[in-house]
Order: sequence, then C-alpha cells, then structure tokens
Amino acid sequence: MAKITFIGAGSTVFAKRLLVDIISFPELSEVTINLHDIDEERLHTSEIVARKLAQVLGAHPTIETTTDRREALEGADYAICMIQVGGYRPATVTDFEIPKKYGLRQTIGDTLGVGGIMRALRTIPVLLDMCHDMEELCPDVTFLNYVNPMAMNCWAIDRASAINTIGLCHSVQNTAAELARDIDVPLEEINYKCAGINHMAFYLRFERMTEDGGSASNEDLYPRIRQVMEEGRVPENNCVRYEIFKRLGYFVTESSEHFAEYVPWFIKRDRPDLIDRFNVPLDEYIKRCEAQIAGWDIMRELLEDPAFSFGDEVPPDKAQAMREAWGETVLDMHPEDAFKIERSGEFAPLIIHSMETDTPRVVYGNVPNRGLIDNLPQDCIVEVPCVVDRNGVQPTRVGSLPPHLAALMRTNVNVQALTVEAVLTQKREHVYHAAMLDPHTGAELSLSQIWDLVDDLIEAHGDLLPSLFSSKEDESWPTDHP
Repeated sequence: MAKITFIGAGSTVFAKRLLVDIISFPELSEVTINLHDIDEERLHTSEIVARKLAQVLGAHPTIETTTDRREALEGADYAICMIQVGGYRPATVTDFEIPKKYGLRQTIGDTLGVGGIMRALRTIPVLLDMCHDMEELCPDVTFLNYVNPMAMNCWAIDRASAINTIGLCHSVQNTAAELARDIDVPLEEINYKCAGINHMAFYLRFERMTEDGGSASNEDLYPRIRQVMEEGRVPENNCVRYEIFKRLGYFVTESSEHFAEYVPWFIKRDRPDLIDRFNVPLDEYIKRCEAQIAGWDIMRELLEDPAFSFGDEVPPDKAQAMREAWGETVLDMHPEDAFKIERSGEFAPLIIHSMETDTPRVVYGNVPNRGLIDNLPQDCIVEVPCVVDRNGVQPTRVGSLPPHLAALMRTNVNVQALTVEAVLTQKREHVYHAAMLDPHTGAELSLSQIWDLVDDLIEAHGDLLPSLFSSKEDESWPTDHP
C-alpha cells in the first residue's frame, strides 16, 4: 500500500481532517501513514488522534511517527506539507508588529504584503531543503503543499527542484459553499469554473445544473448573487468580496479578510471609515492564533483522554472553556467541530484516492502556468481546474481571463516574482523591490519608509532568514534610501 507522509503533523486539527478523509476510503484504509514534526509533544498528540480515528473508522493503517524528516520521507509516495517556519512567535508576531510601527496594518499577512514576503523568505529555503531530500529519498513522490504563501512557495520549488508539486488550498470549494448558502441553492446542484492565482481566482461560471445535465440550459447564478446585494443580505464578514463583485462583475475565491490586504482600496491609515464600512478585521490572524493557543490545552486534554473518542459529546464544561478561550474571530470556531468525524472536502485525500484507484476527479490545484492562462506570465503559479486519475494531476487549459481580472492578478504576481527572485538569486535588493510594488504597502508608505521597514524586518528575523538577508553585503547599495 501507499506511504503517505505528513510533514508538520503537529498541526493536529488539520492533520485530523486529512486523516479522516484518507482512511475512510476503503481502498486507503490500510495505507502507511508517517507523521513527522519537530515538536515531539504535538507529534505525540497527533499519533493518539490518528490511532483513535483508525479505531472509530474501522480502518487499519500502519501509523508511524518520527522527528527525523529524512526517515519520514524515505520511500514516500505522497508527502503532504503543512509547516509554519518560525511559528506564531516570534515570526508571525514580528510580521505584524514591526509594520504597525510604520502605520501599515494587515489582516492575515500570509500571502502577499510585507507579511507574505517575509513568510516566503523564511519558508522557501526550508521547502527547498525538503525537496532536495525528496529528490534523493523519494524522487517519484507527489508533493501536496498546503503552506503559504502558496504561489511564492510553489514557484520557487518549480524553479529549483524536479519534485512534482501541487499547491492546494480550500478557498475555491469553501467559497462555493458560502455562495450556495447566500443564494439558498443546494451546493450539489451548482457547477462552476474558476481560474486565476491562489487567493485571487474568480468564478468565471457559477451555474445551477439542470435535470437533463445540458450546460446550455444551466441557470446562471450570478443574478442571484447580485440579488443578495440588492436586498441588503450581504454577510457582515464578506463586505469586501461583495464590493469587488459589484465593481468587477466576478466573485473572488479568497475571504474578505484576506482579499482586503491584496489591493490598495480597503485598509488606509487615514480612512477608519473604510475599516468600519467594509468590516475589515485588522490583526485577524494574530487574534486567531491567540484564540487557538488559548484553547489548545483544553482540546489536547480531550484528544489524549483514553475515555474520550471522536463522535462523543464534548463535556459541557470543556466546551464552554474552549468557547471562552477562543472568543470571537472571523472563523467563528465551535468546539464540537473539532471532534466531528466527517469529510472535509480537502483536495489532498481526493488526489491520493484518484491516483491510487484511477477514479477520475476534478480538483483545483496551484501549478506552473505553461500554456494554461494566456494573459498571465508564463511559469507563474496559477490556480486552475485539474483532472486527476492514475496518471496524476493534469491541469486544464483556461485560455484568456477577462482582461481586468488578469490585470489585477498581475499586480500580485509582480510581488511573487520578485520575492522568489530574492531567495533564488540571493539578492537582497529584490526584497525591497517586492515590498515597493506590493499594492497595499505602496499605497500606504513612502519609498524611504518601505526600505527602512524591510531593513527592520530582516534584522528582527535574524537566524530565521538566509544569512544573505541578515546584512547589507553590497557596498554599492545606496545607504541614503530614496
């Protein structure tokens, strides 16, 4: 049976979602699951979770654990990556707190902006080391990457490694489900086609399928989405995306809290009215992390309790303690959800099942743009429909996107390209250039502020970044910044 390696398996809650989806397939119920993490305590909890899930589901996988990455990757058929380099502290806090001193505010900071740039600088070298291990230990592996910044990470891997890599996200399928609820149409009756770049893909078609299955007679559901705006039913946490839909005519996949920081229109230091009008949750990722950390000890106690299993009712005192610890975030987390056993819709398990059983499926993957989208740069990472079967993940050609959508995406691709260039060429100057061309950063800060901000962030990151970025080695580089 196939060997599936989880890299970063200490992300217990997400690992649990993937494990449920994988081992609940009868054909995958006896696979080898290798759980790897550098945190022994978190890894131990994830092992307990995996064994409990197998028992509840009646599956019989071989479950292995190790803190040795090379051991985990040896002979792997699939590797699922879910790491966070630098963790919440110090890395994520640094990404938020230093820009805040310059008046630059963020919401999530994991995909674009100075937060996304810094996350890429510290993550890409680790991923490339990982890929070099795979080239030696499992050269035919299918590498399923969930790590952000998705496009930058996958682009760097494509340029620097031969490992077959597909970037996976939840935004396409999750947004489709949200829209289905907004317009009160069952999700199973909806068909869509989506394309673009990660966190900035748009639904080119969003339709209700007819009983005869003929696409010509499908109902276009965009008028129903417009009706949501006209009737004042826009969800409070989704004002940004509906505003973008109003202006561009297509609905974007990533959440409002994410999208607000990819463009220059919603977060402005001298426009608090925009924050209020569009309900932009500043520092949202910080709040989520704090909430999850606060509730983790209670959750772990239940996960490790031999008397408690998945599907059991969460004791009321524990549920209340978790609610109080979590507080309120855009995610609106519920204690019961962490212990349910139900399919998540994540693409990684579906890809593995299709490749192992030759069951054809369509998923959305982040892959190099090689003739897939005509009006985006070749070789950048695009998110497109992909057919999956025993032959692997096969991206489908989309052609040209509506020109205004492609133009918007290119503002983000510019930042991605320069960040990847900075890491692969080891030229610090491109870090400045990437921040300079970031739509949100450029709209808020002067050039001298951007240069100083980048210097401060690089210094604060210290050993988390490649040594090149820790000092200004090029004496010709101007010290009197523009």
